[in-house]
Amino acid sequence: MSTSAHPSADAADVIHAGGTVTDRLVEANERYAADFTDPGMDARPVLNVAVVACMDARLDLHAALGLELGDCHTIRNAGGVVTDDVIRSLTISQRALGTRSVMLVHHTGCGLESLTEDFRHELEDEVGQRPAWAVEAFRDVDQDVRQSMQRVRTSPFLLHTDDIRGFVFDVTTGLLREIDPS
Repeated sequence: MSTSAHPSADAADVIHAGGTVTDRLVEANERYAADFTDPGMDARPVLNVAVVACMDARLDLHAALGLELGDCHTIRNAGGVVTDDVIRSLTISQRALGTRSVMLVHHTGCGLESLTEDFRHELEDEVGQRPAWAVEAFRDVDQDVRQSMQRVRTSPFLLHTDDIRGFVFDVTTGLLREIDPS
């Protein structure tokens, strides 16, 4: 399967033949499964770390961080923002599956920098119901990383809050820049 930002010829053929991108992904899975061997590992990450990151398609976290299958738990959402659901996942990761460290990865050029909470009002106007969730838009990525670190550090549900570090991934250079929590 191609990792480029543009669909491969095979993807275009599937889409033009009446198939969907999901059909393409299911077909790719069938090819993957044909050679699949059970790695014999459980859900506990080898490195005892959970990585919270943005869902942006430009972030290949495993490659950028030198991770292999089974090394970490990966939790992704729009902006990599620490929401209640992220706390839920981190709590399960720590309390049930043994992680001790949390790495937060936001990035340059995030789409949440161009949104506002007005997005929720626009949705309400369109569909007749305002979402219960906040957009969590931000203007300063460094400050948003600090806020996310603080949310993790102060959660009463998390057992391990002494190794919480936050970073901004530069989408043009591939480098991480650590954010001072203060």
